[in-house]
Order: sequence, then structure tokens, then C-alpha cells
Amino acid sequence: MQFLILHVDKLIGKDIPMNVIIELIATNLAYMVVLAAPMAVLVATLMAFGKFSELNELTALRASGINPIQIILPVLVAAFVLGFGLIWFSNNVLPEANSKARSLFMDIRVKKPGFDLKPNVFYNGIEGYTFLVREIDNETDSLYNVTLFQEPGNHRKRAYIRANQGFLRSEGSEGLTLILEEGEILRYMDRNRQTGNENIEKTQFDKYRLTFDLSELAFTRSDPDGRSDSDRTMSAQAMAVVVDTLRSEINAYTLDSSDNSSFDYLYGEEVSNPFIPIRDLNFKPDTLHQRTALPEAADFYTLRFVPKDSQQKRIVDLARTNIQQDNSYFETVSSNMLWRMKRVSKYLVEIHKKVSIPMACVVFVLLGAPIGMMTRKGNFGYAAIISAVILTIYFVSIIQGEKLADRLFISPFLGMWAFNIVFSIVGIGMILHLSTELRITKLFRRSD
Repeated sequence: MQFLILHVDKLIGKDIPMNVIIELIATNLAYMVVLAAPMAVLVATLMAFGKFSELNELTALRASGINPIQIILPVLVAAFVLGFGLIWFSNNVLPEANSKARSLFMDIRVKKPGFDLKPNVFYNGIEGYTFLVREIDNETDSLYNVTLFQEPGNHRKRAYIRANQGFLRSEGSEGLTLILEEGEILRYMDRNRQTGNENIEKTQFDKYRLTFDLSELAFTRSDPDGRSDSDRTMSAQAMAVVVDTLRSEINAYTLDSSDNSSFDYLYGEEVSNPFIPIRDLNFKPDTLHQRTALPEAADFYTLRFVPKDSQQKRIVDLARTNIQQDNSYFETVSSNMLWRMKRVSKYLVEIHKKVSIPMACVVFVLLGAPIGMMTRKGNFGYAAIISAVILTIYFVSIIQGEKLADRLFISPFLGMWAFNIVFSIVGIGMILHLSTELRITKLFRRSD
């Protein structure tokens, strides 16, 4: 219902076939199944174990020597089975459903509204024509006081057509004939070559017939495979391949950056750089500035040993240019690497999400079973309130974890699994509290 409310404006008035609307709803239900199944497990677990405890059956089983863990274990096994089934569904069915839903929704959005004339309302749904009808008889499809504006196009002139009455006749599913009676046409002809004035031709008619091609108004479907894939329309295996490709490109950028060191310009075979190896030069100390002497232990000449001021200036300018080029290069490399790292994180988030959300079925059994036993209430009201709080915390954490992982603040694993782990630890702790004499508070007491 929420989906229909959000998108009903894109469906109304376009003559979309009912089977297409049903298919659109069905394909959009796929992702809801993945989210709804863990929620249903939590509510069912709270109600079942709450009723179990409310009727004192838990007390009777404990008196018979049966540990509560033995009661939870079959439900936990069923949750594992359901979780693995959802993992398969999320990896194999959901991407295909998302691809079809996206393609179908885009086809619906680009479809033009159906041919729907309304009294005293301009209609321009047919390319090249604008209709204005003052009165319509829906029973006979008769039109009264009709004005038609015809735009110039192939083999037709700009014209204004007016008729006292007319009626519509369908020519199959993609054709429509408009028959006008008792009217006139004002048609704009070519300009007079001698005077340059525009000629207008006026024609009166008793009956005038126009046929329109409505094929462009018909709903057409595109091939979903022809559209580009996204993380929501790819399986985990396909995303893993993309991740490997992006990581290879990142490694290639890293190696390329190390090979293009910003200090390469410091070396050369002639005096064109600030620091030149002595062994590569034939200069003698007496050819340099007389005020300085060449240190015997020096490995490089510095600018003060270069004999000419003009040569020193050229070397400094060259060094500055090289530094600017290297800075620009490293900024480009950094930007490209950051984009690829974010893409890698985005795909890894989706891969982890395909497993973490289905495995929430197991987590919610571990958490819901002991909470249900402790509340001793098995009605839907208590289960709904408790599950609403837990699910709100869980899905808010999933959404925020995804955002933080996409922005590289945390790892994709931590973003998608953090609250699964936290809820599991809390649930296991409560189960041990109910089924054993182990108490967390006892671990911090001092022994006498």
C-alpha cells in the first residue's frame, strides 16, 4: 500500500494494463520479503515463548528436568533453515526482481498519458497537435465546438482547424480517426517570394477526416538486461568480480604512483636540475663560483655551484613546474583511488547485507525467546510493542552502518554485522541466565 501511495501519480492516466501494474507490485515485493521475514520471526518468537511462559508450561518443563535450551533449539534450527533460504533468495531471486522492477518502472515513467480529451482543457498528448473541445458526449464519443492546432511537420503546414462538431473512431489499438463536420481550416502557406508576405489559405468543409498514429502512446517494455547493472541488481558473485577488478585498479594506481616519484626531477645528465650527481658532470671546481669550493664529500651540486644566474633561474623554474605537475598528478590519482575505494566499500556492503539481514532470523530467535519467557505475555500487543522497539534499533543501525561504511568511516563487515553480534551476545546471555545458575553479577563479586 505504501508503494502504491508513493507512486500512484505515475500510474494514473496512462492506460497501463492491469497485468503490468500487478507485475510491478510483485517485483517490488521481493525486497520486502527479505525484510519482513526476520521481523515475522521476532514477533512469532515473542508470542510463542511468551504464551509458553504465561501458561506456566516453562515451569512444568523445568520441574520435569528439561532445560529451556532444549525448547529453544528446534526453533533455532528452523531459523537457520529460513535464514539460509533467504540468503539464496536474496542472492538469486532479489537481483533479478530488482532489475525487472527498475526497468518496468522506468518504462512506465516515460510513457505518455493516454488519449484522454476533457472539456475546455487543452490536450497535446499527440505530437504535432493540440486539441480544445468545449463539450463531449461520452456515450456517443461526439465532440462539439472543436478547435485543433496543427503544428508544421512532414508534408503538412501550420494550420488552425475549427468545426462545430465531430466524433472519434478507433482504428485498431494504435490508430484513431477524428471526423469533423461543418468547419473551416486556416492553413499557413509558403511566403510570397516577391513581397515576402505570408499567405494564409482558408478552406471551408462539410466533412474533414484526420487519422492519428497512437503507437507512441502505447505502453512498450524495454529489455531489463539492456540496462546497466547496479549493486541492487547484481548477485554476490558478480559484485565480488567487480570488487576484484576495482582492487586491481587501485593496486595499479599505487604502483604507478611509486614509479612516478615527485623527486625524479632531481636527477639528470646535464646541468638542468637543482641537484646533479657529480659523477655525471665534467665541471671542475675552478669553473664554478670563485667564492665557493666544491666539498670533497659532496655527492650533488647545489644551485650555488651552478656558474650562471640565468641557469640557476631556469633550474628553479623547471623544478617548480615539475612539482606542480606532480601535485596535479597525485591529486588525480588520489581522487581516482578514493572513488574506487568507495565503490569497493559499497559493493562489499551489499554482499554482507545479503547475508546479515537473513541471518537476523537466528539473531531474533536468540533475543526473542528469552524476552518472551521473561515477559510472560503471549498476546500480539506485547509482542508488537517489544518487536517495534527492537526492529527500530536494528534497522536504524543497519541504515547508519551502511552510510558510514559507504563513506569509509568503518568497514563494511562492521557496518552490517555489528548489531547482529551485539544482539546475539545479549540473547545468549539472557538464555544462559534463564537456563543456568550463571549470573553476570556473580563474576564481579568478591570471594570471602
